[in-house]
Amino acid sequence: MEPTTAQLRHPDGRVELRDVSSLHGSRYFNAELAPVPVERRTWTTYNYFALWMGMAHNIPSYLLASGLIAIGMNWVQAFLTITLGNLIVLAPMLLNSHAGTKYGIPFPVFARAFYGTRGANLAALLRGFVACGWFGIQTWVGGQAIFVILGELVGDGWTNAPAVLGQPWTMWLGFLLFWAFQMLIIWRGIDAVRRFESWTAPLVTVGFLILLGWVLVEAGGFGPIFSQPSQLGWGTEFWTVFAPSLMGMIAFWATLSLNMPDFTRFGVSQRKQALGQVLGLPTTMSFMAIVSIMITSGGIVIYGEAIWDPVLLAARFSSPVVVVIALVGLTLATVSANLAANVVSPSYDFSNAFPKRISFRVGGLITGVIGIAIQPWELISDPNIYIFAWLNFYGGVLAAIAGVLVAGYWIQARTRLALADLFAERGGRYWFNGGWNWRALVATAVGAVLAVGGAHSAPGEGPFPENGLIPAFRALYDYSWVVGLVAAIVVYLVLTLPTAQGRDIPIPEYEKEETASERTGESRPGPAAVDG
Repeated sequence: MEPTTAQLRHPDGRVELRDVSSLHGSRYFNAELAPVPVERRTWTTYNYFALWMGMAHNIPSYLLASGLIAIGMNWVQAFLTITLGNLIVLAPMLLNSHAGTKYGIPFPVFARAFYGTRGANLAALLRGFVACGWFGIQTWVGGQAIFVILGELVGDGWTNAPAVLGQPWTMWLGFLLFWAFQMLIIWRGIDAVRRFESWTAPLVTVGFLILLGWVLVEAGGFGPIFSQPSQLGWGTEFWTVFAPSLMGMIAFWATLSLNMPDFTRFGVSQRKQALGQVLGLPTTMSFMAIVSIMITSGGIVIYGEAIWDPVLLAARFSSPVVVVIALVGLTLATVSANLAANVVSPSYDFSNAFPKRISFRVGGLITGVIGIAIQPWELISDPNIYIFAWLNFYGGVLAAIAGVLVAGYWIQARTRLALADLFAERGGRYWFNGGWNWRALVATAVGAVLAVGGAHSAPGEGPFPENGLIPAFRALYDYSWVVGLVAAIVVYLVLTLPTAQGRDIPIPEYEKEETASERTGESRPGPAAVDG
C-alpha cells in the first residue's frame, strides 16, 4: 500500500494524521492501533497520577517490600532498594512515553519504527506474554482475597472445602470469579478502564491502612517495628543481595517502561503526562513500600515470623469485620492494577499481531486465558522465585527491547516518525527487509543473552542451575536489567548509525509534517498547546 496521508504537527508538538481513512485497507491497521486524534487526547496530570496510584497500590507491589524483609533486609535497606529501583526505571519510562503523546500511537505500533512492521510483533509478544504472567499473579492473589473474605462470611465449610489440585475447590472458585469480573470490565473497552482507575484510585489504600493500623496496635506501636534488625547486616552479605534485589525492583515496572505509550497516547500534553508519572510512580511505590515494610515487620513482632503475603496475614486477624474490610480494599487495588498494567497492554500487543482478527477485547480475553495457563500460583510460591527468578529474568529480556527503542527514537530518529509508514504493508520506511529490521533483532538478542544467559539460583531456591545457564555470564545476571539495557543500546547504535538508516534519508513529500497554522482556516492548537 502506498501511503498518501500527510502529518499535521500542532504548536504544542503533538502530531496526527490529516486523513487516516487511506490506511483502513492495510492489514496492519485497526481502530485500536490507529493514531489517536488530538481532540481525543484528553488525559491530564490527575489521570496519570491516578493510573499510577491504581497500578502501584496492589498486592504484588506489597510483596516486593515484604519479600525483601523475608529474605533478611531491615526496613531501611528494603525502602532504599525499592525507592532507588523506581527512580531508575522512571527514566526509560519517560523516554518511551514521549512517542505515545507526540504521535498518539500504542507501544506495538511505536516498536514498528525500529523492529520493522512485522518484527514489532516479537517485541510486542514478548512484552505481552510477561503481562499474561502478571495478570495471572494478580488474579491469583485477588482470588485468595475472595476466598478469605467468603471464608469469614460463610464459615469453615468454605475454608475447609475438599482439595482439588492441592487447593480447596472454593479457592479455585474465588480465582475464577475474580477472573470473570475483570474480563467483564475489559470487554467494555479502554474508557471503562480509565473510569474504573479514576474512581478507585483514592480508595485503594484503605485496605493496606487497615492492615497497618491493626498491626501497629498488636505490635505496640512503631518502636518494635522499626527496631527489627537486619539479618544481612551492612557488609558483604547485604551488598551481595542488594544488586539482584535492585534489578528485581527495576524489573517490576520493566513492562511499563516499554508500553507506557499505550496510555500516554491519550495525553493532553507532554508536560502533563510526564508530571503525572513523576508525581505518581516514585511517591506511590515508596508509600506502598513503607506500608508493606511496617506490616511485615509488625507481623514478625506479633507472630515471630515474616508473613510476606498480606492475604495470609489478614486471615490471622481475630476480627472478621477487619478482615473483610481490609481485603475488600486489597481486592479493589488488585483489580485496578491488573486492568491497567496487565490487560490493556497485551490486548494491544495481541491485536498488533493480527489486526484484522484480534480486537482490543479479544486480546484481553487471550490475556486472561494465558494468565491461567501460566500457573501463577507457582510464580509467587516463594520470595526467592518471585524476585530473583521471575522478576530478574524477564526484566533483563525486556530491558534489551527498551534499549533498542530508546536508542532508535532519541538518537537515530531524533523523535521523528512517519506515521503513515508505520501502517504501510510494503515499501515504507519501516518495512526494512520483509518487514523485519535485523539490526534491532541482533541488538535485542545480544542484550538479552548477556543479561540473562547467566541466570542462576541457589540450590533449592529457584529453577536455574547454580552455576548459571551460561556459566561465563553468571556474574552479569546480578545486574540483568542494566546489562540488557546498555548492551542493546550500544549494539543497536553500532549497527545503525554507520548506515544512517532512517536518519539522513530524504523525507518524501507525503511524510512531511505541516503545522496546524499552515492549514488555512483549520488552526487547531489543541487544549494544552502551552504545555509543550
